[in-house]
Amino acid sequence: MNKIKKLRCHPLSAAVAALVWLSAILTAAVMISLVGFIVGKGVRHLAPELFAFTYDSNNVSLFPALVNTLLMTLLTLLIAVPFGIFSAIYLAEYAKKGSRIVGLIRIMAETLQGIPSIIYGLFGMLFFCTALRWRLSLLAGSMTLVIMILPLVIRTAEEALIAVPDAYREASFGLGAGKLRTIFRVVLPSAIPGILSGVVLATGRIVGETAALIYTAGTLAKLPSGLLGSGRTLAVHMYVLSTEGLYMDQAYATAVVLIVVVLILNALSTLLAWGLTRSQGTQASLFEQDFAEQRVCARPGDSIVA
Repeated sequence: MNKIKKLRCHPLSAAVAALVWLSAILTAAVMISLVGFIVGKGVRHLAPELFAFTYDSNNVSLFPALVNTLLMTLLTLLIAVPFGIFSAIYLAEYAKKGSRIVGLIRIMAETLQGIPSIIYGLFGMLFFCTALRWRLSLLAGSMTLVIMILPLVIRTAEEALIAVPDAYREASFGLGAGKLRTIFRVVLPSAIPGILSGVVLATGRIVGETAALIYTAGTLAKLPSGLLGSGRTLAVHMYVLSTEGLYMDQAYATAVVLIVVVLILNALSTLLAWGLTRSQGTQASLFEQDFAEQRVCARPGDSIVA
């Protein structure tokens, strides 16, 4: 009630609050309508033959595309996440404050996030497929996606590291820990939820990418023979079916499976972040309890070493 009274006293604040609520409602309505439309059109066309081990023109199986999507996502994240986190650690912890090089890197990373995916696809085709002679393959597609999501991972990880209070670092240094130990035992665990949020966004971009993968991974509807084998992902599979115009029902069913895959990956990332945050909180409480006991038991003139 007090908030409503305050808003009545300030018409501009009331207008801004109404605009915020309206934007939230419209966004939720659009999202729910899109998901509802896709689920309504696709669920009734889900059939066992769509999950056959091999693809042919009769079953239009999406199973090879599903496996390729999981392989592509795993390979891309295994390469991009370590590089992104270590780059963010350098920018946030080691680079000189106000450095022109750091500012240039940030500008380039933000610029790369806005480049259309078709540009990355053409670059991957010319460099990975042609120059390196990897041809249309999972490896070429994964490396192209690595270049695409690396700026996103770097920026989100850097912001998560910067958001960690300096008091954590100062307390660690005060207890005798070095720079590297402070980063990996104090700062990085505290920034894990923010880093994982960037990984979730990157995963969504990997799973939903089509243009870049058409030129680098190909559209072959089968399980790849290896990293240098060609294969289509779920998004490419859905695109090919819809452009052919002969399997629209199966395309809607593929869209439903794609939504479910994204939801499962996001849920796993959220559970992982929650588990790591909980374990970190438990370790911190045990550390504080042990430190308090040391202070109580210490005699005057003794030093407390963690």
